[in-house]
Amino acid sequence: MKGTTEIIFDKLVYSCAFEKYRGYEEFIPEHFLGFQLSGETHAFSAGGNTVIKENSIVLVKRNQLIRTIKYPNKDGKYQFLSITLDNETLRQYAMENRIVLENKTESKHKLFFETDDFLYAYFLSLSPYINKTKEATPKLANLKIREALELILQSNPGLKNILFDFAEPYKIDLEEFMNQNYMFNVSVEAFARLTGRSVSGFKRDFAKVFHTTPKKWLKERRLDEAMYLIKQKKEKPADFYLDLGFENLSHFYYAFKQKFGITTTEI
Repeated sequence: MKGTTEIIFDKLVYSCAFEKYRGYEEFIPEHFLGFQLSGETHAFSAGGNTVIKENSIVLVKRNQLIRTIKYPNKDGKYQFLSITLDNETLRQYAMENRIVLENKTESKHKLFFETDDFLYAYFLSLSPYINKTKEATPKLANLKIREALELILQSNPGLKNILFDFAEPYKIDLEEFMNQNYMFNVSVEAFARLTGRSVSGFKRDFAKVFHTTPKKWLKERRLDEAMYLIKQKKEKPADFYLDLGFENLSHFYYAFKQKFGITTTEI
């Protein structure tokens, strides 16, 4: 059993694994609060790499691309629990509590929390739902999200400027963004949203910048990087094809031969 992800109720997700497990690329549309019960999660994004260690709590910001590798602990167990802080609940909470944002600069620090008694007890309170000894009603699920918000703001009041900032991604430099994120195997819709565009606007701007379609450019860009890794870094395709966004090794070999006219072993 490599790994499973189970939705306990619509905002609570439980993941477990019993051997090293590479997660898929994910587009994170909403903030979530996560607790590493056992093992480690290594998360990769354009902004850098993060290691979430056992018994640590992390706030993951919305609107970003992430790839993960899950490592079980010495006992062979990996467990990660996350609760989504959805926009609708955040907006209601901000209105009810008259939240006012301060002038701020973009937060660059890792959003970890000290595992204090309150936060630790909060995640323990979710165990009955994981073990299926208790079922959450929609009302109770909403209360658990609000409880998480209270504890986050109690631990770090300044995080209100992240949690309650409802501005959508603004239109950013397309060429720079794509060259930083081409290795993520996600949909055009996700790329469009992250660059502050509609899908049609993204495709139109993409054609102006790159003079081709997103699908063709992504394939060419990934293959060029593959050639560099093989020729200059002496790396093997089996070690990096997933990291470049290829879904399987046979597809990579076929695309490589089609572009360069030689196989990887002939380099």
